[in-house]
Amino acid sequence: MNPHARKIIRIGIPMGEHYAMGPGKAALLEAIQETGSISAAGRKLDMSYRRAWLLVDEMNKCFKSPVVVARLGGVKGGGAEVTDLGREALKRYRALQALAWDAVRHPLREFQRLLGPEESAGSQD
Repeated sequence: MNPHARKIIRIGIPMGEHYAMGPGKAALLEAIQETGSISAAGRKLDMSYRRAWLLVDEMNKCFKSPVVVARLGGVKGGGAEVTDLGREALKRYRALQALAWDAVRHPLREFQRLLGPEESAGSQD
């Protein structure tokens, strides 16, 4: 997969009024896997603990069972763990991104030929 595909292909998986998974939530799950902590994952992504916790809570409510479980503090401190379901959801989300990238990469190159230099691009859609 193209290393820029995650920036180019932004897939959101809706669940009612919320999104069960999207690029930010996928990155948060990966950061929780790496750090073992919701707060550390939030810091790694320049996200407040509150925002990280709200995203985890939203994901946990969207799936059949929790994708992240938090451990209460104690002698060894708290932490968080991505569950088997969370790892499977993340794996499938990344596979969807790869499939989407494969489907659009050639037409996207053709489209990009219509664009000017990046420096002159404005922030309007």
